[in-house]
Amino acid sequence: MRKITQRELRNGSGKIMRAVDRGASFVVTRNGVPVGELRPLSRAEFIPTAQVLAAFASAPHLEGRRFRRDLDALIDQDPTPRG
Repeated sequence: MRKITQRELRNGSGKIMRAVDRGASFVVTRNGVPVGELRPLSRAEFIPTAQVLAAFASAPHLEGRRFRRDLDALIDQDPTPRG
């Protein structure tokens, strides 16, 4: 990860942001001390419906009422706030 000064960020923000858009990450320093990190956000990846359906095609069938009963037996569903 490349270090850049606060001044470099201010003066070259366009160039730096384009680099971030391409995947680069930076540590921003002030007076030689790291104060922040500039990195790309992870982007959601689209997965086609057919691929999702194929992945779950071999999953076991869940009987809805039994599944709910099992959950209720394990998890306290009382919405009353706890003090």
